[in-house]
Amino acid sequence: MNSTQTYITFNAACCAAAYFMMGISLWLAPVNISTKGFWAMAILFLTGSLVNLVKYRMDQRREQETVSKVEKAKNEKLLSEYVGKD
Repeated sequence: MNSTQTYITFNAACCAAAYFMMGISLWLAPVNISTKGFWAMAILFLTGSLVNLVKYRMDQRREQETVSKVEKAKNEKLLSEYVGKD
């Protein structure tokens, strides 16, 4: 459990540092304000899309595991009923 929290904290710190450095580079970029706004929106929407993708994949994996458990329990019950018959 502790290693998971360490991993999450490390990833959060890396994301914060990356956004901070991206913000500085965006602020100092020698382009007009509309281009900076476009780049900022692209970063924001890309981040949102990646979060949604990861959540979707995790939900899909959890659903597959649940279906697998249900099928396994069903097969075990069928086998126990078949073996139980004499």
